[in-house]
Amino acid sequence: MSLLGATVNAINPATRSEQMRTVVFGATGPTGRQITEQALAAGHEVVAVTRRPHNVQPRSGLTVVSADVADPDAVQRAVAGSDAILSSLGVPLTPKPITVYSQGNANILAAMHRHGVKRLVTVSSSVLDPTWRPTGEFFFNNVMDPLFNRKMGRTAHEDMRRMESLVRDSELDWTIVRPSGLFDHPAPTRYHVEENVADGLFTARADLAASMVAQLTDDRFVRRAMAVITTDVRPSIAGLIWREAVMKKK
Repeated sequence: MSLLGATVNAINPATRSEQMRTVVFGATGPTGRQITEQALAAGHEVVAVTRRPHNVQPRSGLTVVSADVADPDAVQRAVAGSDAILSSLGVPLTPKPITVYSQGNANILAAMHRHGVKRLVTVSSSVLDPTWRPTGEFFFNNVMDPLFNRKMGRTAHEDMRRMESLVRDSELDWTIVRPSGLFDHPAPTRYHVEENVADGLFTARADLAASMVAQLTDDRFVRRAMAVITTDVRPSIAGLIWREAVMKKK
């Protein structure tokens, strides 16, 4: 197995221990909540940035900041004094133009440059890799992927491509994280990480969060894209379509 491909058992498989002041954008979203909880559990100081601060329970080690990622001044204030940024921005699929990924990350990048913050870990999607075709998933590859990802999700993925381009062109220590089909699971499981793309259809949000928190103290994927797939748990495809495509945002 290559250095950049590994199956992970631990909640926080860090290569070294280091407490960091970590800003979480999208902190009240389904993935952001997992990131916040796991970063706190790993001993990091967390700044949770959200438009809905009343949805965050105060606790030791946590600072809640009310801000919209589309507001450059608010993002500047949130980023000041931090060591790292974990971004889990997301919106529901829609045929309308989407800019939250590119605009939000552009504001985050500008704030990081201004305040000298180097480490960025931001969520994208496995759909952006043209070689992503999960093995043994005929129905998904030939029916669901063209319908949901290539049609319903077209504007979201177009904006993710703009976001990835902005991040790659920066001089920061970035990691772009590419999950596959997201679903809820109460705790991290065994998951697999690979450079650029991984052969798997699903990613539990708990595993996505665990892989992102691990990057705070692991430099294997600095200035690389990291694909994350869940290997031990598989959701119902019908239920996943309803919850993720209809009811939820990332």
